[in-house]
Amino acid sequence: MAADKNLWPGSAAVLVLKLLEERDMYGYEMIETLARRSDHTFDLKAGTLYPILHGLEREGALTSCERRADTDRTRKYYHLTEKGKRLLEEKQREWTVYAEAVNRILRGGVSYGAV
Repeated sequence: MAADKNLWPGSAAVLVLKLLEERDMYGYEMIETLARRSDHTFDLKAGTLYPILHGLEREGALTSCERRADTDRTRKYYHLTEKGKRLLEEKQREWTVYAEAVNRILRGGVSYGAV
C-alpha cells in the first residue's frame, strides 16, 4: 500500500534537515537518499525538493555553496546551520508528539506500555 502523498508536506522539512545533519548534500543526492531509505515512499521530484530547500535557506536553517565534483561538474551543496540544528530538534520533538497522539488514537486511546 502506497503512502498518502498529502502527508508529505508536514514531514518534508524535518526529513531534509535530518539528512543534512549527517553531511552536506546536493539536491539529487537528497532525492536518491530519501527514496532509498524510505523504500521509495518518498520518491520526490526536484520541483518538490528545491522549494523546501530554498525556504529553509531563507529561514537561515541552511546555507549553500557550489563545489566542483569529481566529474568536473559544479553542484550546489546544502549545509545545516546552527539555527537549522535547533529547528531540527524542535521539529523532531513536534513529530514525536504528533505521531504518538495519532498512534494512541489508532490504538483506541491506549498508550504505549499499557496492558
